[in-house]
Amino acid sequence: MSAPATPAPGALPSPQRHWDLRAAWNFIAGGTGSGLIVAAAVSGARGTITVVALGVGLALIASGLCAVWLEIGRPWRALNVFRHPQRSWMSRESYAAVVLAFVVPVAAWLEATRSMAAPSALLVALVAALAFAWCQGRMLHAARGIPAWRSPAIPTLIVATALAEGAGAWWIAAALLGAGTFATLTVFGALLVARLVAWLAYRRTLRDTPRVAAALALPGSALLVAGTLVPLALIVATALSANETAVTTAVAAAGALAWLAGAAFKAALIVRASFLQGYAVPRMPVRGQAAPARDAPIGSMRP
Repeated sequence: MSAPATPAPGALPSPQRHWDLRAAWNFIAGGTGSGLIVAAAVSGARGTITVVALGVGLALIASGLCAVWLEIGRPWRALNVFRHPQRSWMSRESYAAVVLAFVVPVAAWLEATRSMAAPSALLVALVAALAFAWCQGRMLHAARGIPAWRSPAIPTLIVATALAEGAGAWWIAAALLGAGTFATLTVFGALLVARLVAWLAYRRTLRDTPRVAAALALPGSALLVAGTLVPLALIVATALSANETAVTTAVAAAGALAWLAGAAFKAALIVRASFLQGYAVPRMPVRGQAAPARDAPIGSMRP
């Protein structure tokens, strides 16, 4: 009996080797930072909590971009990322980051001085932060050779996770600083539900990619239980409790769980689930026989 044929290199899906945890940190920190800036802009809270949220949000975005810069083989060529905004979502992400680098400090200073121009600056920062998160989602979607990233549901999922994680981080700070209202707590719960809906919609697109589905099964379960159901239960308990210390602890725990579950999910999405598609030969050619007219070309790609 002859031995089974060994698949040619590239014929089977294999994990990509170009992006590691440093690239994952860009999506984790960048998403949380942009979401935190959005939360600061729309929360309605003013004063110290907004200044802190803006500063931490910008610092997180900067740390994510620095992690990517350290991953580049030739770091001093990083400025080339600004050359192709007309066709590169990475370039657009960089331009959004530049806008944030100028606008967020101005907004924080205006907020600290209680200037009447602060709401306008916060609005500009909000738009730039949303653009940054959207660029991150579209950057993954543009990687056509990686089934886990090219799903049409991935941009919405990335934006939803950014907003939920940013809201979670905002509530950690709000609990420590004694800020926050029932309305903002309700919005936090709604964002958690929106992230869960985006994950379920994305998971439906993984039916033809069992390896990706298996790699994301555990992080997805954590996103459901620890990142959504438990924080929602803590939010409900907070709304019903009259103990100020218990409320502060529960809200901070809800924010921390929402962030940790989202961060773990993104790390798995970027590193563990990023299988390359591989190639397929639907019908092997037989010497002396003509291929049927409808046969796919040798080496053609399939999902």
